[in-house]
Amino acid sequence: MTSRILGLVRDQVLASMFGAGNAMDAFNVAFRIPNLVRDLFAEGAMSAAFVPVFMRQLASGDRPSAWRLGSNIINALLVVTGILVVLGIVFARPLVYALAADYAAVPGKVELTVRLTRIMLPFLTLVALAAAMMGMLNSLHRFFIPALAPAMFNIATIVCALLLVPVMPRFGIPPITAIAIGALIGGVAQVLLQVPLLRREGFTYTPVLNWQQEGLRRVLMLMGPGTIGLAATQVNVFINTVLATGQGTGAVSWLNYAFRLMYLPTGLFGVSIATATVPAVSRHAARDDEVGVRTTMADGLSLMMMMNVPATVGLIILAHPIVRVIFERRAFLPADTAATAAALQFYAIGLLGYSVVRIASPTFYALGDSRTPVYISIASVVADAVLNVMLVHALGYRGLALGTSIAALFNATALLWMLRARLGGLDDRRVLSSLARIAAASLLMGTAAVVVNSALEASMGGDTFIRQAGRLLFTIVTALLVLAVAAHFLRIREFREAAALALKRSGPRA
Repeated sequence: MTSRILGLVRDQVLASMFGAGNAMDAFNVAFRIPNLVRDLFAEGAMSAAFVPVFMRQLASGDRPSAWRLGSNIINALLVVTGILVVLGIVFARPLVYALAADYAAVPGKVELTVRLTRIMLPFLTLVALAAAMMGMLNSLHRFFIPALAPAMFNIATIVCALLLVPVMPRFGIPPITAIAIGALIGGVAQVLLQVPLLRREGFTYTPVLNWQQEGLRRVLMLMGPGTIGLAATQVNVFINTVLATGQGTGAVSWLNYAFRLMYLPTGLFGVSIATATVPAVSRHAARDDEVGVRTTMADGLSLMMMMNVPATVGLIILAHPIVRVIFERRAFLPADTAATAAALQFYAIGLLGYSVVRIASPTFYALGDSRTPVYISIASVVADAVLNVMLVHALGYRGLALGTSIAALFNATALLWMLRARLGGLDDRRVLSSLARIAAASLLMGTAAVVVNSALEASMGGDTFIRQAGRLLFTIVTALLVLAVAAHFLRIREFREAAALALKRSGPRA
């Protein structure tokens, strides 16, 4: 939660300083490649491939063997990502032209994007190492420090924005360069934060790479399909970025701001629920406890729905006031607010889909099935590409957000359907009953939000930040109270669990 809130603060700082102009567009494209790897490794493929194998080593009682596997993984990542970083730096210019050829129409925009790309590419290696450490610590039931590690990235970016941006012009350097430097420093901090805890657990790094080690080969075999299986959402966002570069100045930034806001509930709760659920599923799968896998999945899905269905309704209804209060100041103009809010509404449609994939896809790997999520992910990416090419002509940059949401819902639905067949059900009656009641409570909450927000806008004169923030806060509090009352009368057990999770007291049952 700390990490995600700081991420929001980081976006506020960037929006205030750079708005949605050419510099921010260049940064977003330059950071898209290392950020794609961060999302896949830190919150996806590493957990899906490494955690089950590492946990089997721990379960055998041979902890030294597990540590050797951890060192081998780190060394393999150093080699692979190091090669990719060098190639990316050398071929940065053609890479940028391949992603954002339309930037050439704006003098200096391509050159700026190339410079930022070269600065931030080493983030690939840093985030891969941080993800390996996160996987080991999560397997040892250490969740707080790994979850806090990304906060260091946000802190570094914010500090560099505040301290370096003002002085960059004195040296003839574009101010946005300070943000790229901050991203790189943040990557180093993510690694350093986790090292002491790993050492206390007994980990000793060994600078030896053995490609023949059985555990390493198994992880690599799973990680390839695992990356593809979990890649749909992030690859779709990548496709959006490429298509958005042809939609004029600001489109890339509007989509990025909107996606970050939409992804906040997923980052706060979806990833947290998945982080707790996946190791539990892996333990049950290691014992061939299919009933345990099914029950844990049903618990995780029900809790995920309780957190994300109301969030979806709230983001759609309150998109404009949320964006206005969070971002609209200095370089971020009212026109940027309207454009970002429109993208946010379309992105929010797929919120539940993005979150469900975080649980469903790794479950297949825990069960030893690496093919199914790969096939579904590929189908989702193809569907997204087709939808986006069609919708961008009809709705502009907003069509890219809508296409991504439809693809995310398709991805989640297909995964759950195949997982249900694999496990002989997912406690369907309980899950569907929970979904129906949660949806009803969310609609009541949404109705209350519309009524209260409209009444406050009509009755409260002036348009200062304090009034805007006050209206939004009162509307959200009222809507949540209505949700709580509705959940009580509808006997939604997951609401109590969700409230406890929000207070850091519980997670899904294992």
